[in-house]
Amino acid sequence: MPVLFVGHGSPMNAIEDNTFSRAWRDVGQRLPRPRAILCISAHWETWGTLVTAMEAPRTIHDFGGFPPELYAARYPAPGSPPLAEEVRQLLGPDAVGLDLEWGLDHGCWSVLLQMFPQARIPVVQLSLNAAMAPREHYALAQALAPLRRQGVLILASGNIVHNLRRAVLPSGSLRDFNRPFGLDWALEARATFRSLIDQDRHAELADYPSLGPSVQLAVPTPEHYLPLLYALAVKDQDDHLTYFNDEAVAGSLTMTSLLLEPRP
Repeated sequence: MPVLFVGHGSPMNAIEDNTFSRAWRDVGQRLPRPRAILCISAHWETWGTLVTAMEAPRTIHDFGGFPPELYAARYPAPGSPPLAEEVRQLLGPDAVGLDLEWGLDHGCWSVLLQMFPQARIPVVQLSLNAAMAPREHYALAQALAPLRRQGVLILASGNIVHNLRRAVLPSGSLRDFNRPFGLDWALEARATFRSLIDQDRHAELADYPSLGPSVQLAVPTPEHYLPLLYALAVKDQDDHLTYFNDEAVAGSLTMTSLLLEPRP
């Protein structure tokens, strides 16, 4: 199976018809149909590593201040306790717990609602262990690679540049959030990340705080950046890399997304 890292941006992308949501739909239509999806989202941080193991995960509206129609959206995909156990065994049964409470947060369902709107493919989420360093996340994620050969789509969801404190909305309205615009430091950080991704310099990407001031502004906290490391960790040497939605928005975020596909 291919691997995806998606810049998910505003939760409104779940229900809007825009450049980003259309790209998600296009990718969903061209991918081979997965038997299941493993999602690593920026919005589920835990102490310790957990994987959702319920039969019917709930749709979590983990945001505030948005229109009622967004809160009415649901993504009733089934869960997959067998896949949760597979993930647990791959990562180490003593190191990973089975979770029966979380569900699907908006980093996961907002993308899947556009990508696979019928919600028939089983979905499992893997948490981000807040006690781990970035290089440890990368090492952990490498153990997930066998899932690709078992029909599981690995979907990592975050934003490689994500600094909401420095966001710029010209009119002060969330309607401007997706207007293409990037501050100089955000564009510089995006270029740095892309160059290192293109060269498979994953160790440097895992050590991102050493990449200079623009990257430090781009990643003030790690949770939106870490999912990128999960996608890169399961990259095969012969995978073909394609970027999409490679836009900066609100000055201080990028929607940069990437698709890793086995070469024919």
